[in-house]
Amino acid sequence: MNVALTAGGRISGAYAEAAGTTIKALAPVGDATMLAKAIAAARGAGAERIAVVGGEEVERACRRDVDRVVGESEDGRENLLRGLTAWPEDEPLLLMTTDLPFVTASALRAFLDLAPDAAFAMPLATPAAFDERFPGAPAYGIALAGERVVNGGAFRFPAGCAGRIAGVAAAFFAARKSPFAMAALLGPALAIRFLTNRLSIAALEADAARRFGVAARAVRGCAPELCFDADAVEEYRYALARA
Repeated sequence: MNVALTAGGRISGAYAEAAGTTIKALAPVGDATMLAKAIAAARGAGAERIAVVGGEEVERACRRDVDRVVGESEDGRENLLRGLTAWPEDEPLLLMTTDLPFVTASALRAFLDLAPDAAFAMPLATPAAFDERFPGAPAYGIALAGERVVNGGAFRFPAGCAGRIAGVAAAFFAARKSPFAMAALLGPALAIRFLTNRLSIAALEADAARRFGVAARAVRGCAPELCFDADAVEEYRYALARA
């Protein structure tokens, strides 16, 4: 399995002050940075080759532990594209963010074992499982047609797929945390269903399959560790307190 980790995100203000860096991936949580945790989890889950998209500081931090460092762009979407095309398409690709402070190899392996071989897949955790693992965590999750789920920061692409759908996939990846941004990408019919709380996960899977030309699956029941991202300072402080 090939892996691409995106590590170009920047932080500022209170978050940067708390982390001691302006690069989110290099923020320490416990005894390791979030980047180091992502690399260790990927290796432990069976990664044969790991590419990291990042700048010079990221390269210095990880070049001995990964197989390739891809130079970053100032454009976050371009960085996603570079991750999606970091390796040849003849093998499956796992694309993962580097702001998952609790990610583990066992959580990744369980998700990969559940993901269909021929499908684009992303992990979902239930709110109950998330609450049990991270009690009192900052606000999280989205509601779709009455079903509340917590989406994760790891995405599996089947062989022959990632490069072909890179543009569309990057757009959806960039919008994943904003329901309104996601709705804008869906087109009028699905956007209306979303705004009226009638858009289901099954409908999103069908739309993704149509756009990507490959089956798409939201894998339910995944580990909450794949779904807690330290995107804001409140989440980072929570992670520090529980490290």
